[in-house]
Amino acid sequence: MKVICDRTGLSELLTLAGSVIVTRTPKPVLQCVKLVAEGDTLTVMATDMELAIRATTTKVEIQEPGEALILNDKFTQIVRESVDSTITLEVEKQEAQIIGQDSHFKIFGYPLADFPPIPEFDGAPDYTLPGDELHRLIQRTLFATARENSRYAINGVLIEREGNKLTLIATDGRRLALARGACKATDSDTQSSQVAIVPTKALSTAMRLFDDPQQQVSVKVTENQMLFSTDTAVLSTNLVEGNFPPYRDVIPKDSDRKAMISTDVLASGVRRAALLTNDESKGVRMAFGPDGLVISSRAPEMGEAEINVALNSYDGEAMEIGFNPHFISEALKVVDADEVQIDLKASNKPGILRTGQNFLYVIMPLNLQ
Repeated sequence: MKVICDRTGLSELLTLAGSVIVTRTPKPVLQCVKLVAEGDTLTVMATDMELAIRATTTKVEIQEPGEALILNDKFTQIVRESVDSTITLEVEKQEAQIIGQDSHFKIFGYPLADFPPIPEFDGAPDYTLPGDELHRLIQRTLFATARENSRYAINGVLIEREGNKLTLIATDGRRLALARGACKATDSDTQSSQVAIVPTKALSTAMRLFDDPQQQVSVKVTENQMLFSTDTAVLSTNLVEGNFPPYRDVIPKDSDRKAMISTDVLASGVRRAALLTNDESKGVRMAFGPDGLVISSRAPEMGEAEINVALNSYDGEAMEIGFNPHFISEALKVVDADEVQIDLKASNKPGILRTGQNFLYVIMPLNLQ
C-alpha cells in the first residue's frame, strides 16, 4: 500500500476516528484505525465495538492499493505535527512508513484479521434529512442527558419518528429537553413510526460529522442499531436497551403564568446572579411580576446578588420560583431565537422554557427556603 495524502484531510479523518476509539481497553486492536486504499478513495475505520465509523476522502493519490491497521494516537500526532501539505504513507508487512519532506516515521501495525467487522449501510434508508437539521436537533437535546446514570435509558436520547416528523427527547431526571424537526420518509414508510434510544457518544460524534445544509443524511433503524450515512461517512451505533421515561407525563399542561423575555437579557441575568452561588446554595430565585423579573442569589459567608431584568410581557399573578442557573444557561446556549417564553404554575411545579412549537425545556424547581 502506498498513498500520498492531503495532510489536512487525513488529519480530519483521524480526529473523527479518535472520537470513537477508547483510550483504555484490553484489546489494542480497538485503539487502531483501519485504512483501506482503493480506486481514488482512502477510507478510515474505527470502532469501540458499540460505535463505529467509516469515513472517506478523495484528497489522495493512490499509487498502490491496500489495507493497514495502525495505532491511531501516534499516527494522529505525527500527521497533526507535520509541516508538510502532503504526507506519503507506505505499508508493507504490518509496518507503516510515514514520510514527509524532512521526516520519516515507522509505526508497527497489527494483523488485519484482528479488526472487528464494521457495519455497512445496506439498502434504502428509513428516512433522510439535511445535515444541519440533524445537527440542530441533537444540539438542542444532547446536553440534557444523564451522565453515567444507573438508569441506562436516560444515558441516551430518545428519537421518535412518525411519518415525516422527527422528535428528539433527553432527560437526566431533573430537566427535559425536546426538539422537533422534519425528515423525509421513504415512500413506503410515510405512515410508519419508529422509536430508538441512541447513546450520547454516538450523537456527539454525529454532531461532528453532520452539520452541512447541503449534505443529506440517510438514517436506518434496525432491531438493535441505528446507522447514519452520507456520501463520505457511515456512523453506526448500538441502541440503548431499556424503557425511556414517559416524558409526556412530565411536561406541564396547566401553566397559567407566561413570561416573554429576550434570550440574551435572560442569559446575562442568570449568569450574573450565579456568580454568588456555591455548593451549598446552587439555586437562584426568580421573582416574576408585571413590573419585571428579579433574579437573586445568596451564598453563606460570600454575599448576595440581585439582578433586575426587563420582561417583554407577563401574563398572570406574581410568583417566585428557584432554579439551578446552570440548567437555564445550558438551555439558552442552544436557543436560536431572540425571545423565549417561560411558562409557570407554582413555586413547587416544573417550569417550561420554550421557543415556538419546535423546542421546549422542562426544569424542576429548587426549594430555596
